[in-house]
Amino acid sequence: MSGFFGHLRTVNRHRRQVRKNCFRAGLIWQGLTHDLSKYSPSEFITGAKYYQGSRSPNEREREIFGASKAWMHHKGRNKHHFEYWIDINPNTKNYEPVRMPIKYVGEMFCDRVAASKIYYGSNYTDATPLAYYSRGQDRTRLHKETREILEDLLNTLANEGETAVFEKLKKLIKEDKKCIKKKH
Repeated sequence: MSGFFGHLRTVNRHRRQVRKNCFRAGLIWQGLTHDLSKYSPSEFITGAKYYQGSRSPNEREREIFGASKAWMHHKGRNKHHFEYWIDINPNTKNYEPVRMPIKYVGEMFCDRVAASKIYYGSNYTDATPLAYYSRGQDRTRLHKETREILEDLLNTLANEGETAVFEKLKKLIKEDKKCIKKKH
């Protein structure tokens, strides 16, 4: 039963932290709806079963079975994951990353910061999310523009802190909304 409550506590703490970050960036809807699929049976049961407290239960499921069904369910329902934005390019007929809308890049950033705070605890610094990203960067299939934006946000956090990065993100989102309105 400790896996159930431990996982529930971790998910709730993570969602609260993401919500706080999203609200700071002006992403109210993303903050309210972030990771709701984690409460679905296909994700929650796996999370409780493989809960360890120090890393994602999906990593353990992947070690045991070679893949994580919970993760595949999650990434296919949550637009803040870059894996959601991979599709077949009609010209090359290959799976390739698609440019993510700014609001989802922002939510992805908020998610990465929150996950780093939850999993690193008292060892967290503003450089932690960048270091974590850098370790897996060559496996991360991001569209060039999406990668540039995410890396800029992570570097701003590491070098200038949270106040500066959330102001920058808020400005990016505002500019993107203006561009979308002009197109319509």
